[in-house]
Amino acid sequence: MGGPAVVVGMIEDVTDELAKERENKARERKYTEQQVIFKSINRALSSNYNNVYLVDLDDGKVNAYQISEEIRKEYGATFEKGDYSAFIRLYVSKTVYEPDRPLFDPIIDTDSLRKSMQVDNSCTFNYRVLRDEKVQYFKCRAVRTDIEGRTYCTIAFRDINSEIIQELKQKTILEEQKTALEEQKSLLEEREAQLRKALASAESANKAKTTFLSNMSHDIRTPMNAIIGYTTLAMAHSDNQKLVQDYLVKIMSASNHLLSLINDILDMSRIESGRMLLEESECNLSEIMHGIRDILQADMKSKRLNFYIDTVDVFNEHVICDKLRLNQILLNLLGNAVKFTQPGGTISVRIFQKNAERKGYARYEFHVRDTGIGMSEEFLTHIFEPFERERNTTVSGIQGTGLGMPITKNIVEMMGGTIAVTSRQGEGSEFTVEIPMKTLSAQEAEVKVEELEGAHALVVDDDFNTCDSVSTMLIQMGMRAEWTMSGKEAILRTRQAVSRNDEYYVYILDWLVPDMNGIEIARQIRREVGEDAPIIILTAYDWSEIEEEGKEAGVTAFCSKPLFFSDLRRCLTDILYANEKKEAKSADLIMRKKFEGKRILLVEDNDLNREIAGEILSEAGFIVEEAGDGDVAVEKLQEKGAGYYNLVMMDIQMPVMDGYEATKAIRSFEDKELAGIPVIAMTANAFEEDKKNALESGMNAHIAKPIDVKALFETLGRILK
Repeated sequence: MGGPAVVVGMIEDVTDELAKERENKARERKYTEQQVIFKSINRALSSNYNNVYLVDLDDGKVNAYQISEEIRKEYGATFEKGDYSAFIRLYVSKTVYEPDRPLFDPIIDTDSLRKSMQVDNSCTFNYRVLRDEKVQYFKCRAVRTDIEGRTYCTIAFRDINSEIIQELKQKTILEEQKTALEEQKSLLEEREAQLRKALASAESANKAKTTFLSNMSHDIRTPMNAIIGYTTLAMAHSDNQKLVQDYLVKIMSASNHLLSLINDILDMSRIESGRMLLEESECNLSEIMHGIRDILQADMKSKRLNFYIDTVDVFNEHVICDKLRLNQILLNLLGNAVKFTQPGGTISVRIFQKNAERKGYARYEFHVRDTGIGMSEEFLTHIFEPFERERNTTVSGIQGTGLGMPITKNIVEMMGGTIAVTSRQGEGSEFTVEIPMKTLSAQEAEVKVEELEGAHALVVDDDFNTCDSVSTMLIQMGMRAEWTMSGKEAILRTRQAVSRNDEYYVYILDWLVPDMNGIEIARQIRREVGEDAPIIILTAYDWSEIEEEGKEAGVTAFCSKPLFFSDLRRCLTDILYANEKKEAKSADLIMRKKFEGKRILLVEDNDLNREIAGEILSEAGFIVEEAGDGDVAVEKLQEKGAGYYNLVMMDIQMPVMDGYEATKAIRSFEDKELAGIPVIAMTANAFEEDKKNALESGMNAHIAKPIDVKALFETLGRILK
């Protein structure tokens, strides 16, 4: 074998193979890098998220990368591997809180997920789940990853409930801090505004006091100058008594004015220091207003002012209030009205009663109006400020302190009321005071007047409110009331009433009616109806000057304004019983000796009826004792025994024990003499049936109201032989 050695060499082109190898290595390297990235993403998500899932968007499969024990127990193998769309829909429908389910629309299936991932490689949102009826917060995050031409998406879920709660708490704290800062800022601004207001008020007060001192320098010196001057003159003419007397009168007038200035200053001082207190007590508005009218009457007359006071629907006259302070309020307002109204002007007071929200109370409105010089709009904004006076009043020489209105306002507010004013220069002013007062309805006089039930009445006044108010009062008493604002119409109505046999029982006329004064109306009515029908003249003035002329014209009585319910009722009942009183006086001469010393027990629950009957019986010579109810009468008879009383006058309708029951109780007494005492019924129950019931109950006789005095004395004379 030992032949020569042969060497075989091969040359092969491996360029493509090397390129392919390099490509494979690059692919492997890229795949490895993508896997590293994919694993990094999953690791990153799994470190923060409880549940992590890998979704193959090409075949729609899902595999659990990390799953919590809670999900594993709730859903089992369904949530470890399977169809993504079924997986996510089940999770949403079973676990996600219904209002938040639309949040999953972008990832609800593979198509939606692929479309969402084309826009952005990731999406994140918070949502809520409802477990054991409690809402908890969760976060969902989806991240797209492409590996070797296939598209994957990692979806992770985690519980963020504690984070959200903490965040909400922090937000609440921040909001509370913000609110606190805003409140503090508002408080600081308010305090700053208060300080500015206080500064402005102090500056205004100082300015007002300076003005006040300037005015007061004049107002105080004026009466002081008069006092000193007239005192000097009086000393110089001490031998001239008439002249000294004139000086003393002027000194007294100046002294009273100076005293009023001092009182105003002291009142304001007491108000500002809180030492002015209300002293409330029972009082009567009618008495208060008549007293005020009497106080002002002389000033009104001397200045030739027209003065009117009237009421509208005031039925509760008895009230609880501070009478002194109410007088002070009204006299301050009316005093100013007199001061600032020129001669020939008009001043009026109108009182309204209105319902109050508080039970047992009523709201009383006092409207004080004048036709005086009025006030400017600028001054009206300062009228209730201390020491303020309108310039025109100071220049014109009208005296005052500028304290009357502030004092009035403070008193009104102390009484729980309000005061308002409207005014125009040259036209006058109107003050409206509203004060709530407790009413004492139990003390009001009885409303109905039995004797006037159904009687016809005509009211004539030029003021609608007065006509309406007086008519309402008459209707409350049980009458049929009509009204007119014309004297001529009143006469025409009178003729019509006569022609249809429905004459007016009473005529109530205002003294001053534009087309005809009240006396002339009365004169013409008398020509139509004769002498029987009562005619009453209403007037706010002293009627003494017209009384004689009125009587000649046929006026029966005069009634003063302001006209309250009690005033009108008293006037009507005085007229109603006038004939009885006259007849009683004429019968007195004949009957007094027979009845002298006889003791009667008068049983009547109505104060007015009891007073009238008692007066008639007393004037006839009887000794009258009274009982307000049947049970009281029975007790008195038992207490006094037989022989003390000679007779019992018994009303029928009484609240506790009526007259029939009381008489039966008397007749059942063991003491036969006492049980046989004469009992006479005196009642408005006047039918034959009522007389029969009276006799059946044991009464000896029956007297009907209104009392026929002659019949009464005949009955008494027959029984007391």
